[in-house]
Amino acid sequence: MSGRVVVVTGGGRGIGAGIVRRFVAEGATVVVADLSYDQADAALLDQVAWAAEGDLTDPAFRDGLVQGTVERYGRIDVLVNNAGMSSLRRGDLLELSPESWHRVLDVNLTATMFLTQAVARVMVAQETRDGHRGVIVNTGSLNSYHASPDRADYCVSKVGVSMLTQVFAARLAGDGIHVHEVRPGVIETPMTSVVHEKYSRMIEDGQFPIARWGQPDDVARAVALLCSDELPYSTGQVVDVDGGFHIRRL
Repeated sequence: MSGRVVVVTGGGRGIGAGIVRRFVAEGATVVVADLSYDQADAALLDQVAWAAEGDLTDPAFRDGLVQGTVERYGRIDVLVNNAGMSSLRRGDLLELSPESWHRVLDVNLTATMFLTQAVARVMVAQETRDGHRGVIVNTGSLNSYHASPDRADYCVSKVGVSMLTQVFAARLAGDGIHVHEVRPGVIETPMTSVVHEKYSRMIEDGQFPIARWGQPDDVARAVALLCSDELPYSTGQVVDVDGGFHIRRL
C-alpha cells in the first residue's frame, strides 16, 4: 500500500483503529475521520497523515474531508466506510424511538451513501494507478442477515449498507473502481463490551465454529486483502469475518 492514500472513517478506536494500524504498517498515507478522538490511541494517531474530527452526518464535514484529502495528498485510492453506531438503547422493538432510528440510519447508512458518492466522483476523475482508480470497502455486520429485535435500527442500517455495496460496485466497475463489504461478527471492541458476557456464552456453547472472540486485526486483514492488487477480477464481494457464524448448520 506504499504511496496510496487511504481514508478510514471511524478510525479512532475498535475495528477502525485496527484497520488504520494495518494500513499504516503497510506504508499507506492514512487519513482518519472520527467524531471524537477522546479514547483514541495517541501513538497511532501520531502515525497517520491527518486525523479529521467531525460528524459525518454533516455534509459540510464530509465535503471538507474529501476536498481536504485531495488538496493535501492529490488523490484518494481507498475509502473504508467503517464509522457506525449501535442503537441508542437496546430494548423492545415496540419501544424503539424515532430518535434512535433516525440517528442510527443517518450515521450508518446516509452518511456512508453520500461520502461514498463524493469519493467516487474523485476516483472517477483521477488517473489510474496499477490498472484501477480506487477501492471502496464498507463495514457491514452479521446483523444484515441475523435479526436482533432489540436493535432493529442497527440491523436495518446494515442491510442498507450491503445494498449500497452492490449498487456502487455495479455502477463503478466500468470506471476501474472496486467496491466490497466486510461483514464482522462478534469483534472484541468497546461497542460489544455491553454484551460481552452474552457473546462469550454463545462462543462457549459452540455457536461459532471458530470458537473465540474476533479481534479488530481479523477485520483489518480482510480489508487489506480487498484493497490489495490480489483480486483484480472481483467486485461486490462480501467477506464474512465472523468465525463461521454465517454457516447454516443442522
